[in-house]
Amino acid sequence: MELLIKNGRVVDPETGTDETLDILISGGRIADVGPRLEAAGRPVIDASRLVIVPGLIDMHTHLREPGYERKETIATGTRAAARGGFTSVCAMPNTKPVNDDPRVTAGILASAARTAAVHVFPIAAVTRGSRGEELADFAGLAGAGAVAFSDDGAPVADGRLMRRALEACRPLGALIIDHCEDRSLSADGVMHEGDRSRRLGLKGIPAAAEEVVVARDLILAGELKARVHIAHLSTRGGVLALRAAKEQGIDASAEVTPHHLLLTDAAVEGPDANFKMNPPLRGREDVEALAEGLASGLIDVIATDHAPHTAEEKGAGMNKAPFGIVGLETAVPLILDRLVHTKVITLRRFAELMAVNPARLLGLRTKGRIAAGFDADLTFLNLARESVVDRAGFESKGRNTPFEGWKLRGQAVMTMVGGRVVYPFDFSGPGAG
Repeated sequence: MELLIKNGRVVDPETGTDETLDILISGGRIADVGPRLEAAGRPVIDASRLVIVPGLIDMHTHLREPGYERKETIATGTRAAARGGFTSVCAMPNTKPVNDDPRVTAGILASAARTAAVHVFPIAAVTRGSRGEELADFAGLAGAGAVAFSDDGAPVADGRLMRRALEACRPLGALIIDHCEDRSLSADGVMHEGDRSRRLGLKGIPAAAEEVVVARDLILAGELKARVHIAHLSTRGGVLALRAAKEQGIDASAEVTPHHLLLTDAAVEGPDANFKMNPPLRGREDVEALAEGLASGLIDVIATDHAPHTAEEKGAGMNKAPFGIVGLETAVPLILDRLVHTKVITLRRFAELMAVNPARLLGLRTKGRIAAGFDADLTFLNLARESVVDRAGFESKGRNTPFEGWKLRGQAVMTMVGGRVVYPFDFSGPGAG
C-alpha cells in the first residue's frame, strides 16, 4: 500500500536535510521526500511537531534466543526495540548453542521471521563456541546471514588467533566487533578499579584491562589493512588509542553505550548489581573523554549492549551476579535528554550515531537514509515528551536497569519498519497491520 507522512521535521544527515517535509511510502520503501506532497486519496499520518530520523539500528543487542529464553526472547527483545525507537537490532552470538554454525544463524533468522517486531541481523562468533581456540567458518556464516563477527563477552585472548581472524575477514569485507578485555588483568573484578572499589571492598577491573587489547587489535588491523570495531569503549586511554589509529588511516571504528556516557563508578553504592556491567562504569575523566570523542566525530556509534538477566540472577549482589543491563527502552530518552538537549551533540549527530553509521559499518545499503529507494524504516521523536524510567512497564523480560526513576525529556513515539507501524503496538491508523 501507499502511505503519506505529512509535516514531519525530517533529519537526514546523509543529505544534510533538516526541514519540514512529507514522505511518500510505497511497497515498504520510500518513494519520494519533499514539501507539500499530494495525498491523492492515500492514507495520511500527520507528523506535525515530530522529528523523523532514519530508523535506529542497535549494533549490540543480546536477544538470548536460543537457549536463554528465561532472560529474553526474540519476540520480547524486539518489542522492547520497537518501543525504544529501534527498527533493527544486531543479535550477539552468546546464545546456547553459540551462533558459530550456519544452522544456528538460519534458526535465528527463521525465529525472527515468525516473531520479531523489527529487523534482526545475526552477529556470529569469531571462534567456535566463543572459546578462543579455533576460528569459526566466516564464509559459511556470512552466507547464512551473519552481518558481523564477535565473541562479545568472551574476548579473543590469543593475539595470533585474532590476527588470523582479522585476516580472514578482510576478503569478505566483514566486520569484527571486538570485546577488548585482558582477563589476566580483569581477573575476578566486578567494578572499575579505583578509590570507589577500594572503599566498597570490591575487586576492581583496571582501565588497562581494556586498553592493552584495544591497542593490540588496532595495531593488528593497521598491519593487515583490516577492519575492526571496538565494542563498548569505556576508557580515556581507549579513546586516545582510537584517535591515534584513525590519524594513521587505520580502518577502525568504535561504539559507546549510554551508561558509559552518563554514569561513573561513583554510582556504585553497594550490592545493587544493576550497576554491574562489563566493561564497568569508569571514572569521571573517562566519561569526559567519551563525551568529547562522541561530539568530535571520533566515536562512530551509540549502541545499547542490551543484556537482560532475571531478577534472581541480578539479586545475587555485585560479587555473584552476571554482568549487564538492559538498554533498548532507555537509550533514546537518555541520549535526547542528557546529550541532545544539553547540546553535547546535535540532532543530526544523534541520527549519525544511531542510524547512519551503524548502517554503513554493517553494509546495510538500503537503511540509514530518508531518501527515495531506501527502506521505509523510520523513527519518530517527540523532543518535548517527558517520561520517567519505570522498569515495570518494560517490554523486555529484563528489568535490570540503573536508570530507574530518572526523569527524561524526549522519546521515540512511533517506530515504522518497512512502512508498517510497529510501535505504538495498538496503533490502528494508516500503516497499521
